[in-house]
Amino acid sequence: MAELTCQFVRPDKLMYEGPVASLVLVTYSGELGVWPGHSPLICALGDGVVRLHKLEKDGGGEEDVVISGGYAEVDNDVVIILADHARLKNDIDPDVVMDTRAKAIDARDALPEDDNRRAYYDNKINWCNLLLKQSPEQ
Repeated sequence: MAELTCQFVRPDKLMYEGPVASLVLVTYSGELGVWPGHSPLICALGDGVVRLHKLEKDGGGEEDVVISGGYAEVDNDVVIILADHARLKNDIDPDVVMDTRAKAIDARDALPEDDNRRAYYDNKINWCNLLLKQSPEQ
């Protein structure tokens, strides 16, 4: 059976490296399915869930990764995903995320309205909101 080689990287670590049967990327214009033999492309990633479909010989199933931003490159049955933020869907702890979100809101609100550092906290709050939306316990 044909397969793709996938590397999934976020800024602080390699999240996954190995073969997959197919995958679904989340882009700004919608979802993009990638199967072996896909034509080469580079695309910007949006906010949502990337679905990795594992090979039957590896137990099959689907690995879901929540992402926010980044890029993906497909070429010669190799997919490289460089995500700005990424977390395995089954690795989301809603209590930790809610605590992080509350601290980010407090830090943002302590800054003046015209302070450009507020954008950092707005991004952090948006990331927490996305994680909470995708949390298996929600």
